[in-house]
Amino acid sequence: MPGLLRGVARTAVIAGTATGVRNRVTKRQSERWAEQEGYEQPVGLTATEAPAPTAPAQDSAIDQLRELGQLREQGILTEEEFAAQKAKILAS
Repeated sequence: MPGLLRGVARTAVIAGTATGVRNRVTKRQSERWAEQEGYEQPVGLTATEAPAPTAPAQDSAIDQLRELGQLREQGILTEEEFAAQKAKILAS
């Protein structure tokens, strides 16, 4: 049973991180499109509107980096995957 709970916890952390990243990317894309001349907003979407998260969004980059570090320590992420995600978080 502890293995099942650990798996569920990992999935929740990964889903939360993915949701946070997706929301930031969507917002950034909307803002860039809004800055372009002649851009028409897609129907039903605004530049400030973000999709509702399925898991709690991260409050800060430090929290995200901590979670990524934990995933790396648990063997879920490789060093290369960790470095790539870390670069994305620090670039935002």
